[in-house]
Amino acid sequence: MSSQQRAENQQVLDQSNPTVNPGDQVNEEKTLQEKAQQVAVNTGDITGDRVVVPTYFVVDDPEEGQKALHHVKDAEEISDVIRQARTDESGDRKW
Repeated sequence: MSSQQRAENQQVLDQSNPTVNPGDQVNEEKTLQEKAQQVAVNTGDITGDRVVVPTYFVVDDPEEGQKALHHVKDAEEISDVIRQARTDESGDRKW
């Protein structure tokens, strides 16, 4: 999470009482690059490992080109993309 994202999230929390984590909010005005960098969760877990969850997953769509799927709103479509993943003879994952 960049310092800018942290500041934006804190500003949302300070100025309002959001019902969702600021990183989870859908903002269709952002560019694909901005969506690809947005982080919903960046925290440590009980084991001390870092847990980082992107807000959007960028996938290649044969019909639409690259698109950003929101980790909550588009969860079913993300699951479909993961199920379609295949590996080749070398063990490399092909989407």
